[in-house]
Order: sequence, then C-alpha cells, then structure tokens
Amino acid sequence: MKIEKYSFGTGDRFGKEGLAQLQAIQDINRLGIPVVPVWNKSNREHSIIHSVPSDVKQEAAAAVAEGRYTGNYYVDADHINLDTVDRFVDSSNFFTIDVAHFIGRKASQEAIADFQTRYSKYLGDMNIPGIGQKLNVTAGFLTHLAEDYLAAIEEVKKIYDHICTIKGQANFVAEVSVDEAEIVQGPLELFFILAELKEKGVEVQTIAPKFSGLFAKGVDYIGDVQGFAREFEQDVAVVKHAVKELGLPENLKLSVHSGSDKFSIYPAIRAAIRKFDAGIHVKTAGTNWLEEVIGLAEAGDDGLEIARAVYAKSMDRYDELTGPYATVLKINRQLLPEVSLVNSWNGKQFSEALTHDQSCKNYNPHFRQLIHVGYKIAAEMGDRFLSALDKHHEIIASKVKYNLLERHLKPLFR
Repeated sequence: MKIEKYSFGTGDRFGKEGLAQLQAIQDINRLGIPVVPVWNKSNREHSIIHSVPSDVKQEAAAAVAEGRYTGNYYVDADHINLDTVDRFVDSSNFFTIDVAHFIGRKASQEAIADFQTRYSKYLGDMNIPGIGQKLNVTAGFLTHLAEDYLAAIEEVKKIYDHICTIKGQANFVAEVSVDEAEIVQGPLELFFILAELKEKGVEVQTIAPKFSGLFAKGVDYIGDVQGFAREFEQDVAVVKHAVKELGLPENLKLSVHSGSDKFSIYPAIRAAIRKFDAGIHVKTAGTNWLEEVIGLAEAGDDGLEIARAVYAKSMDRYDELTGPYATVLKINRQLLPEVSLVNSWNGKQFSEALTHDQSCKNYNPHFRQLIHVGYKIAAEMGDRFLSALDKHHEIIASKVKYNLLERHLKPLFR
C-alpha cells in the first residue's frame, strides 16, 4: 500500500461531516489536483466522544458510497503507541506512530556505540542538494543524536513490527511522528532519523518532524513565518536526498500536524513542494467541529442556544478542558468575552467571533481556541447536540465544505 503524493486529513469529532469533507476533496480533484482523504481520529478523541475506531471506518465508507468517490482513501490510527494500537488495527490502514515521549530517553551504551560505528562513514561535510550549505557531521553530533532519538526509534520498530504481524507489511501506511517533542529537528537530525528507521526495517512513508513556532489548535501559525519557510524547505530537500541516498520509498513525504488553519505558512509549503516536486500530508486538528458550532450559531434558536452553552460551560471548566492541550494552546484569558456578553450575541456576532477570518475585526482567536477544546461539552449533551447537527445539516455541511476547500485545499495546492 503506497499513499499518494498529496493527502489531507479529514478529522471529524462527531462523525457527521464525512460527506461534506469528501465533497471538498472531490472538488479539488476536479481542478486537476489529486489529493486523497485520510480520516483521522485519535485515541484521546475517541475516549472523550465515546466513539470507537470502527466508527471512523464506517463514516468513511458511508461518505465514499454516498459521494460515489472512486479514488483511494485512508483511515488513520492517529497518534497511537504500543498501549493503544490494538484497538485500531482492524479499522485502520494508516498508522501515525507517536514516540515523542521516548525522545531523550537513553538507549544502551552498546546501541549508541553501534550507531556511531555504522554512521561514521558520514563524518565530515555532508552536501544535501537544495540546502544551500554544507552540513558538518561530527562524532559528538552522532552521540547526541543517538542519545536523543535511538530509544524512540527502537520503540517505533516495536510498534511497526506489531502492526506488520497482524496486518502484513503491504497492507498499511506507516507515519512516524516526532512533532510533539520538545526538540526541533534540524536537517541533519531528520536525515539520520530516516537512516535509522531504514536500518531497523521500518518502511516509513510519511514523517512529521517538529518545527519551530507554535502549531496551536485551530488558529494560525505562531512564530517566524520566514524561519518556518527555511526549515520546511530544508526538510523537503532532506527527504528527497534520503530517498536517493538511503533507498527509501519514493513516495516518502513530510507530514504537517495540526496543519489546519495555518494560513500564514501555506504559501511556504506550496512553494517548497512545487520547487522540489514533493508530496505532502496535512493532518487537521478537528476544526470541522468548529464549523459545526458556527453553523449552529448561524441557524439561530436552538442552534445558537447550544453554541452559547458550549462556551459558557467551557468557561466554567476552563482548566479541565485546556489542561490536556496546554502545549498547543495560546489563550489569553483576559481576552475571552464574558459569558453574559456572549449570551447576548445573535448568531452573526457569535459566528464572526469564532470564524477564522483575520480580516474580520470581531474574530477572537482566544474564543476560538477555547471552543476548540470544548467538544467534550458537546459530547456530554448527547442527543441534544447530535440531533441539532442533523436538524441544521444543510448550513453546517456548507460551512464544513467551504472551510476545507476554500481556506485549506485551494491555498495549499492550487
């Protein structure tokens, strides 16, 4: 199983927007851009929503049938580890292997020494086409890299082999994720991580490195945009070089996690993948849930009441909801509107505050981030919330499709 050049995550908290997302993919396909959908949902999201991985597979299959989609599609076991992988194996054909919490754990001295010996042939200057500078590989660099990453790569190997034993190596796509680590990987680190994955027999097809800056949930990239552009282009160059130098799969590509709504860096991503004729996978962060809240608010009456209630209860339970996402949020509580004010808003006012349109003076990224992590509140509403999604399906679906197609797919690929 080989994933296509361009793929895009279609995250869907409540499993209601599969067709709308697929229609956005179909529309970009009609424009001559062959993007394939990857339905993704993490174990944490399943536990909060009280869904199971097979629900995602069923949603994808239903959308494909209803939309008469004839292309390939994937179901991603998102950010799994050895403890959680088994519940995803039967339902998924794409596995995001997350070993960020193993980075920095020390491997054995024997393993580190073996690593240094195997890669001593690279000591000295390394010239990677497209980087624009020579990179120097020293013995100290190899030691530090082995100390930081070798244990994590060994854990990838365990998880990968476990999936292979059950599904067979040819029946799934493997992604390795180190994006939630604290350490940013430079081009040399990325090269040797890929080399060691090859050495361990892990056929990785996409890799999600840690970039500088903050990829906060549901809002734009926070950081030096030009710096990101340099990092991203260098990483694309490294992947291209590693494919040739190490004999890695030709379709190997970068994956950008929490890539939804990172509008300021889309031009840099688009430019780099065009320059190097490279592929890309963009993993979304469940922002379709926000489009559902926007649609409910604009629907008015019961929909607006639910949207207001989600915010009010999210404010009441602020620490509980934001805690698990603390590293990927940047909320200034002083800039969150008072619940009493929000309860006085009409649907248009609520929508303008929540919709990610930076040209709108009423847009509030702090408000947006809090509601983003407030999906637990909606889940606790049960049938009240789900019935509202069905009742106001038309307006919500239009919001979901427009957001994915016009704000994401077209700026990235067209």
